[in-house]
Amino acid sequence: MPITDDDGLRSLLDADTIAVVGCSTSAGKPAHDVPKYLQDHGYRVIPINPFADEILGEKAYDSLDEVDEEIDLVDVFRPSEETPGVVENVIARHEARSDAGAVWLQLGIASDEAAELAEEAGLEFVQDRCIKVEHDRLVA
Repeated sequence: MPITDDDGLRSLLDADTIAVVGCSTSAGKPAHDVPKYLQDHGYRVIPINPFADEILGEKAYDSLDEVDEEIDLVDVFRPSEETPGVVENVIARHEARSDAGAVWLQLGIASDEAAELAEEAGLEFVQDRCIKVEHDRLVA
């Protein structure tokens, strides 16, 4: 069951390290500006983008499984139809490393299949919400 209540969202926003799948190199795009906002508010942002070497001054990784450091939350800027595959990658990482316990699909991105996969794996899950908007509303 996706998290929709403020207490649940606030708990997820307590993360320290957020991997951003689909992080963009282009300023002005939400997939760039939202991670920048998170970085500006003290989060460690790890960009996941196979077409970039560096984003926001951070090394960009091709995939989640290449990241050595611990991840608390995976924020997703990919089309809805790609999200089940992203969640499967998060589940594999979570099972192998006991981190990445939460997935957040950005505003406009939703998938019943991804939600079901996350729930079955015991991951916390949010969909169709902007992490920047929710942070600004609940934490900032």
